[in-house]
Amino acid sequence: MDFKDYYATLGVSESASPEDIKKAYRKLARKYHPDVSKEENASDKFKEVSEAYEVLKDPEKRAEYDQLRKYGSAGDGSFEPPPGWQSGSGFGGGGYTEADARQFSEFFEQMFGGGHRTGFSGGGFGGFRQTMRMRGEDVHARLALFLEEAINGCEKQVSFTVHDTDSHGRVIPRQKTLKVKIPAGMREGQHIRLKGQGAPGAGGGESGDLFIEVELAPHPHFTVEGRDVLVTLPVAPWEAALGATVTAPTVTGKVKVKVPKGSTSGRKLRLKGKGFPGKHPGDQIIVLQVAMPEQHSEEAEKLYARLAELEKNFNPRSKLHV
Repeated sequence: MDFKDYYATLGVSESASPEDIKKAYRKLARKYHPDVSKEENASDKFKEVSEAYEVLKDPEKRAEYDQLRKYGSAGDGSFEPPPGWQSGSGFGGGGYTEADARQFSEFFEQMFGGGHRTGFSGGGFGGFRQTMRMRGEDVHARLALFLEEAINGCEKQVSFTVHDTDSHGRVIPRQKTLKVKIPAGMREGQHIRLKGQGAPGAGGGESGDLFIEVELAPHPHFTVEGRDVLVTLPVAPWEAALGATVTAPTVTGKVKVKVPKGSTSGRKLRLKGKGFPGKHPGDQIIVLQVAMPEQHSEEAEKLYARLAELEKNFNPRSKLHV
């Protein structure tokens, strides 16, 4: 009799937690389920995975199996149970026939005395396969939004592909389109979860979920930092020097802002709460940039010359020690 290493079958360590074991089983069960899998020998692999999980999912049964593993296997891979071995974990008596029990390996049958597979019907592996309920896969999609749509909220159509099965059990791709309401304040990388809109389940199992990841399309004027929205605002030299009230753009419309007297390029003005909405709303940050006219009139050049004479002691490069 060959020894069955159930931990290796599920690809987990001996110290794996029940959550890790369940996660590994569900992943492999989806991969090899006979109704959907195109893998070679999928039915046999599915039975191996199911057998391993049947033993390792229950603490008492797992403890018994861990005791058996201490005896290991012979050099030729064969295994003999310890003298007087008899399972006390209660695999038997589950309402299953001897034929049902034999759908698992000889190792399982002899070590544990039959298969108690709660929730599956009798009648051999065919009945087991037909009544196996499996949740459908989650589907992930991306949705690009304009900044205005992300901040204000909108309604968008999302198209994505799910994998379904036809009447012959073959896996087929199916295009699906939904109209989705996007809540206000969605930021780059955040997800919207639509329960039950993923791939259909097998054997009457529930459908998976759809996860939509938000992407922000580049904006010609605004950039985003966390919940804040930034914009660069050009101002004339005299506006920066003397101070002025100017018009600035925001995502929600135009506003009047006061440029403080003596402002320089890089100075930031903050509009509280004008960024992304939420429990802690972001701000709109206006970064001033002093802009020069491309051409000056003769009179303007004379004024600059006069200004240079009046401010001849000002050294804008003093911090550079030049």
